[in-house]
Amino acid sequence: MITADKARDAVEQYREEGFAIVRGFVDGDELEQLKQETQAVYEEGLKHHATYRHGNLNFQILPEADFGKRYVLQAYWFSWINAYFERFRRDGRYLTLLEGLIGRDIKQIAQQLHWKPPGANLTGYRFHQDLRFRKQSAFDNIAEATVTTGLAVDRATKENGCLQVVPGSHKLGYLGLSDEGTGELMKGLTAEDELKSVGIDPGTIVSLELEPGDLAMWGLLTVHGSAPNRSEHDRAFALSSYVRADTTQRGEWAFRDGVSTPLGDTPKLCKYEKLYEEPGPLYDTRQWWK
Repeated sequence: MITADKARDAVEQYREEGFAIVRGFVDGDELEQLKQETQAVYEEGLKHHATYRHGNLNFQILPEADFGKRYVLQAYWFSWINAYFERFRRDGRYLTLLEGLIGRDIKQIAQQLHWKPPGANLTGYRFHQDLRFRKQSAFDNIAEATVTTGLAVDRATKENGCLQVVPGSHKLGYLGLSDEGTGELMKGLTAEDELKSVGIDPGTIVSLELEPGDLAMWGLLTVHGSAPNRSEHDRAFALSSYVRADTTQRGEWAFRDGVSTPLGDTPKLCKYEKLYEEPGPLYDTRQWWK
């Protein structure tokens, strides 16, 4: 459970190091419900035989034709089809955590579930900064006004490819790591020389190992990545990105003057124009499997 003291500590660490961890953000009986609802989203994704998109709702699928079995890799904006996650994305715990950073008027610009199936070659992410994914002309003061949170649904460890961050890297500005194109982000690992070339000591990388219910937070300029899942078990991780509402016209409301605000009748443009314009997968999945 998040308390005011925990929130203050997390904000202080976030401002200094570019990331923070809140232990036990979800606990008790709700943790089991979180797991069940995550599985429900996964099973909904499996109803689609290939990557599916409708508005902001999106499932990225590894198809049966290539691997003999379908896998859901990512889901976007599943709040449109799941009442639990619609309530949870605007739960008061998020306001307690975020108010000290971005105020009481908050929009959400990303909602994702990531699964890392064991045995996939390229379920890791090269080191990068999330600012690369934002159309900066659509936001004011975007780096300081946006916070991303990642909630561990399953235990996150080094073996199954937990999030890795570079403390203090948010103070270095935009470094252009892995900028060959969005699809390149999951092709291979970042070489140490690439990190050193932009002034990052690979020895400073921190692995954020999380228990189920723990929450990590990081900024758009925080250098981060992850390794593939080398364990025998899947790993689910739920991401939500929030932005101070007066800095953009995009996003779905989460809180208006601190009041939890549900989704409207129609989805709003959040991050990617291509979520509305282009069908099909964001990545070529045919080379992922061993």
